[in-house]
Amino acid sequence: MPPAPEPALAGTDNTATRRPNLVQRFTDLCVRYVERFMPDPFLFAVILTLVVVAMILLWVPNASATGIITSWYQGVWGTDNIFTFALQMVLILVSGYTLAEAPLIKKGLNWLASKPRNQVEGALMCFGAAAVANVLNWGLGLVVGALLGRRIFARLSGANFGYMIAAGYMGYMLWTNGFSSSIALANTDPTSKLNVIYTLTQQLVPLNLTILQPYSYVTVLVVVAALALLIWKMAPSDAGSVDRAALIAADETPAQPGSGRPTFAERLEGLWILNVVLFLAGATYFVISGFALNISSMVMLFTILAALLHGTPVRFIRAFTEASKSCGPLLLQYPLYGGIVGLLAYTPDAQSKPLQTVISASIVAGASVATLPFLNFIGSVIVSLFVPSGGGHWAVQGPIAVEAARQLGQSSPEYLGKVSMSVAAGEAVANMIQPFWLLPVLAIAKLNVRKVMGFTVAAFLVGFVIYGAAMLIVPHV
Repeated sequence: MPPAPEPALAGTDNTATRRPNLVQRFTDLCVRYVERFMPDPFLFAVILTLVVVAMILLWVPNASATGIITSWYQGVWGTDNIFTFALQMVLILVSGYTLAEAPLIKKGLNWLASKPRNQVEGALMCFGAAAVANVLNWGLGLVVGALLGRRIFARLSGANFGYMIAAGYMGYMLWTNGFSSSIALANTDPTSKLNVIYTLTQQLVPLNLTILQPYSYVTVLVVVAALALLIWKMAPSDAGSVDRAALIAADETPAQPGSGRPTFAERLEGLWILNVVLFLAGATYFVISGFALNISSMVMLFTILAALLHGTPVRFIRAFTEASKSCGPLLLQYPLYGGIVGLLAYTPDAQSKPLQTVISASIVAGASVATLPFLNFIGSVIVSLFVPSGGGHWAVQGPIAVEAARQLGQSSPEYLGKVSMSVAAGEAVANMIQPFWLLPVLAIAKLNVRKVMGFTVAAFLVGFVIYGAAMLIVPHV
């Protein structure tokens, strides 16, 4: 819920009276074209599916309609479905959202929302908070920017809501270098089906060889500085068409009247000690496991912390249920992307190579030790358009990337860690033009994708240049 009714503050950056700079003109152009040509994200996934089918017919010899349909079914609902991984991703998002809605966290967000005086400061606040949160947990990072953006927009008249929500979403570019990075975490877990490196080399790559390396965190700092400058320069001169009054009204929850003397069931629902027991049990296991950080442990940690901060079981249940509403679009589209993964792996016979191998191998063909991370990065940006999930994406491109490194005589955990992070970097950048992970943000903000993605195209270009340059330097450090 936004801060208690404060007078709306007028923006003081005078954007409307200034002549648009080059960044603003470019961003305005992107916004116009996105609003004109960008389809609904569900249709975007359908179109991608058709594109993959066309590529299979062109590049996979002996492909048949029956085989293509069967592979698609197996990826969506069959034996190769991604239901387990999809549930993990949904839970990490919902647990992050639930944590962000805890009273203590909400109080902090309300305090932050009271600080910006204009839309540029508001957008930078959304970006900064989301960037920090994404380094900790991508599920938390996705929602923090949107939740903070709603509160700031409620206070600032003349602000462009799509611009502020886009600024918060730009912080998502950092998640693959954070502590919930699915690729980096999978590298540490010998039981993970996504640990491609362990499957092929029987080696584990700890976090100190991936996200905790200087090439990772220095790149993050550069990206943060560059995106902050971009957000400042791209501030739009128009406020857009979002109804502030309607958004504020949607946040107002009527107080629930007391029902007199509580029943036995209601007393159970209010037993805070149950949440404490849940937290202690989860924290104890985390210690026993040797502080193992993987996808499942991150889900557990944020769930038990959210339960603790919400106080009573009933408050936690209500917050978790409300957070789950943001996952509807994901649940609708995840099967489609599972189908795309199935199509990418389709082989009509033993002599044919699947499309994913054709694409990945063609990109790294002729690579050297110095250029392999960069070429993996380029390939990752392309593959991410079809498989917009860090872990699922690594399952597709990882085997080709690791095998290419081995053929170059590079099988050390250090180098393979760099290879995996080059793939992660491409996925992070591509998220700025792939609407899949923007869906929960749009659900929270109650915005159409066309109001946001025009701004993130510019962020994609900035991230592409910085991460691309980093991948050229990585082999030499």
